[in-house]
Amino acid sequence: MAATDRTAAEALGAAGEQIPPGKPMSIEQQMLDKGAQMLQSLKPIKQMKQHVCTFAMYSHDMSRQIETHHFATRLNQDFLQCAVYDSDDSTGRLIGVEYIISDRLFESLPPEERKLWHSHAYEIKSGLWITPRVPEMVVRPELENLTKTYGKFWCTWQTDRGDKLPMGPPALMMSPQPVNLGMVRPDLVLKRDDKYNISSDALKTARVEIAEPEWINPQADYWKQHGKGFAVDMVTTKMKKMTPFP
Repeated sequence: MAATDRTAAEALGAAGEQIPPGKPMSIEQQMLDKGAQMLQSLKPIKQMKQHVCTFAMYSHDMSRQIETHHFATRLNQDFLQCAVYDSDDSTGRLIGVEYIISDRLFESLPPEERKLWHSHAYEIKSGLWITPRVPEMVVRPELENLTKTYGKFWCTWQTDRGDKLPMGPPALMMSPQPVNLGMVRPDLVLKRDDKYNISSDALKTARVEIAEPEWINPQADYWKQHGKGFAVDMVTTKMKKMTPFP
């Protein structure tokens, strides 16, 4: 059994809180954080320019679907890096990281690597991918570019199964697709839409004129062609030692 399939009961039990177990923040810790915030540049974090809300599914279990919040930094026109949280609240938990690359970069990847990536065209065209509180007309040029991109998303904290702390190895995530197994549960979409006072169906209609990519590489979205996903498990291996070690 893959480590990604171990239940929360085997780990820490079902989560009853939105935050991990631990003592409340002390006054001293809060003062330290405030002081550090004033003195340090935090430059990488300040480069996060966009908040995207969408949905993802576990590669090894497509029945498990989660709402995700991506805080994105664009390093250049071909590459974005995203810190992924389970909400956009102040108590949101960092659950993973997604890398997003252009179709040009994707075509340069080795065939085996491409299997780990998913396409974004359907996710955007269907209205599932949103930029909360930003008018559609403002974000439209970015959406037109993103339809041609591919993402690789590793989930490091499976909060949906009740883990109070990050447990086990990372899990590969996949994007929604226009097939039965890849559709997002309507209740998840409705809950998200109500929160932001939007309609995914209306966005889908408004985005009908966004051009479909001329080519979506069939080596992405591997499960669509092969009906198989990927799971990461822990194995013991011999260390490479730089110096003698007892």
